[in-house]
Amino acid sequence: MKGQSGMDATELYAAKLTSAAEAVAPISTGETVSAGMAIGQPPALLAALGERLRSDDLKSIRFYYKIGMQPISESLLVEGVREKIDPHCFFLSGTEHQIIKDQQQTGRKVMSFVPVHFSDLPRLFKEIIDLDTFLVTVSPMDGGGYFSLGTNNDFASTAARHCKRLIVEVNENMPRVFGQSQIHVSEVASIVENNVPLIEAGVAETSEAGRAIGTLIAPLVPNGATIQLGIGRVPSGVAEALSNHQDLGIHTELFSPSMSDLIQKGVVTGRKKTLHPFKHVFTVAFGTKESYAFMNDNAAFESYPSSYVNDIRVISQHDHFTSINTAIEIDLYGQVNAEFIGEHEYSGSGGQYDFVKGASLSKGGKSIIALQSTARKGTLSTIVPKVAMVTDPRMDVEYVCTEHGIVNLRGKSTKERAEALISIAHPDFRDELTAAAQRVTLI
Repeated sequence: MKGQSGMDATELYAAKLTSAAEAVAPISTGETVSAGMAIGQPPALLAALGERLRSDDLKSIRFYYKIGMQPISESLLVEGVREKIDPHCFFLSGTEHQIIKDQQQTGRKVMSFVPVHFSDLPRLFKEIIDLDTFLVTVSPMDGGGYFSLGTNNDFASTAARHCKRLIVEVNENMPRVFGQSQIHVSEVASIVENNVPLIEAGVAETSEAGRAIGTLIAPLVPNGATIQLGIGRVPSGVAEALSNHQDLGIHTELFSPSMSDLIQKGVVTGRKKTLHPFKHVFTVAFGTKESYAFMNDNAAFESYPSSYVNDIRVISQHDHFTSINTAIEIDLYGQVNAEFIGEHEYSGSGGQYDFVKGASLSKGGKSIIALQSTARKGTLSTIVPKVAMVTDPRMDVEYVCTEHGIVNLRGKSTKERAEALISIAHPDFRDELTAAAQRVTLI
């Protein structure tokens, strides 16, 4: 099929194929630039952009991104470059933690955090951010002239269509995923090829506490339920405990290796899903070489923007939706903090509240916060008198589970909540939590 240019898809591809350095050459000083998140971060393009900034060929840009993984952290967030990009981050990780420490030592602000629910992130690129250039990794082009965003739909599918210049890095290892993940070659300004291994999360080893938590949660999940799970030791424990369930469905922000295992075991079929039956719906995938290969050209997988997957109204339409999230801490009032440690942002709200609220509105749905009772090798309680920052307000928090038990806060008074949460705290901290509650006459 011929495009408006008179060239077919193969000819368009050849005409737009170039080197990474040539692809980023049109980016001008003062532009607003963004890149895909997680596995969607294009290493060759980001390295070329970083080199232009390092050499002072490009003086400054404003850069929006989510999670500074290796392709971003080693190109744009290094000292001497990050000062030129005015970084605006939607979710913090290890690299940003170090930048925050540096800022504390120097007293000089370098990085800015942008608080936003994951469900609202695409809207920023539609209505708020005037985006000049977007850089993203895609799968190879198919016979119809379409690339796939593969592991990353999130805000990428929206940013790609609301930027002035879209530059893609084609990687043969990026899985082809269906749903709303397709970008046509006619929409692209430049194409770069770079067949490198995709970043892998690895399989999170289940902790003893995570296994105990999974055993407590599994009975709350009915057969046929649609689930949302995160990634890490606790979610892995929950996934293990669901191994004997039947006909579960997936509608999740993050698709992880533990979910891939449940599908291959026949536990997840999607047969009883209210929306998208027989389809595994996600907006971001972070996994292993094996889980990426399993997704590739698999018609059961569909990705959609986070504005759809994380929409409370969409989540709530699934009957028996069970949302299982973890947190940094929860206080005696039932307020959940999943993003702050001490005086500083540690991660971000992500899509946690989207699923907490959406699951609670589902017919037969349940929202569960699962966390180990202690942190820092048992020296800190994760149940505290008052949280540093509220991610999930107390009115919306339902089930809370640690390795010491599970409680439902819905409908409980503040006194009953405090007593329930103290009962599932680590025994070493129950007395001081009780004393703290008594000081403010909470109990």
